[in-house]
Amino acid sequence: MTGGLVSRRSLLAGTVAVAAAGGLAGVADLARAASVDRTNTSGQLRVGYLPITDAAPLLIAHADGLYQRGVVSPAKPVLFRSWASLAEAFVTRQVDAVHMLMPTAIQLRFLLKSPVRVLSWNHTNGSALTVAPNITDLGQLAGTQVAIPFWWSIHNIILQQLLRAHDLVPVVRRSASRSARTVELIVMSPSDMVPALANRSISGYVVADPFNAMAQVRKIGRIHTFLGDVWRDHACCVVLAHDDLIEHRPEAAASLVNSIVGAQQRINTDRPVAAATLSKGSYLPQPLPAIKTALTYRPQDYRFLHPDWQPQRLGYQPFPFPSFTQRLVEAMHDTVVDGDRNFLDRLDPAAVHSELVVDSFVRSALTAHGGPQTFGIPSDLTRTEQVQPR
Repeated sequence: MTGGLVSRRSLLAGTVAVAAAGGLAGVADLARAASVDRTNTSGQLRVGYLPITDAAPLLIAHADGLYQRGVVSPAKPVLFRSWASLAEAFVTRQVDAVHMLMPTAIQLRFLLKSPVRVLSWNHTNGSALTVAPNITDLGQLAGTQVAIPFWWSIHNIILQQLLRAHDLVPVVRRSASRSARTVELIVMSPSDMVPALANRSISGYVVADPFNAMAQVRKIGRIHTFLGDVWRDHACCVVLAHDDLIEHRPEAAASLVNSIVGAQQRINTDRPVAAATLSKGSYLPQPLPAIKTALTYRPQDYRFLHPDWQPQRLGYQPFPFPSFTQRLVEAMHDTVVDGDRNFLDRLDPAAVHSELVVDSFVRSALTAHGGPQTFGIPSDLTRTEQVQPR
């Protein structure tokens, strides 16, 4: 993409352009749309989400009445079926706060110049590579298709690290070759992945839960690798809002983050209850056994390279570590996508965090909810990234 017109295909390819009535829109149009609120007349924040367990803090905050009255809309959060549609709805102000893929947040801010900010992490880990039952070794993926949820996703980044560690070559827009040890990557909505694996049109998929758990529950696939076994406690989704919320309504931003941190704490206190709430409230359409499994994987049922990392555990902690942002930007440079990568050459990985993330609200919320130790994170709020694809 060079700055001219981009299509719906480009949106699905990760450029997150808006498909207007004619099917095309320019990046400049997208930026203008992101600066004008044409739909929110109440002033109450509207929340959008994808039906995955990553969204649980946003959903539990609503179900348990943690959102401050008058700040967040009492209406049920708005469900979207794909990352492309959620990103488009957020950028065009159909919703005001979302859980969004961290690499996509970087893309929105630095490629499309959208005035967006990360307020906190929404969760860590929570994703896996699920494969057909007959696949026992990653080498068997050569010559096949593997589905990813979005180009600029931690799923695509870690999957490619895994493939390269096993001498496999990820390719885009060309058929995979067994002899050349290539694997074709295709973007697919999470809800379409399970049936695609069931009918063997793909050999595997990498995605958030409960879609990995669903494959096990339905016995049409098995979890090969939890992504947390490759990148320890990596962030997948972050809480994203617009700059003007922080500038003009900081008390609303603080209230939103405080509610989400409180919801994360509640989930960690009783995960089976959280699973039941997500199911009974129809926040997640998947069956309760899959949702509960996703929140409570038993470590003894799996083999890990790093068992002490607890890679199967979907983590709910809010603090956005700068070390992760820097390492993520570096990893994006090495990731194949069907879309514009040139913007990465203009970024200083060490500077991205301060330009993208506002952590003052989450620091206050952590203090209000018992401090970092309550969430099992270092009290000095620093860490060293551990990434070992093997």
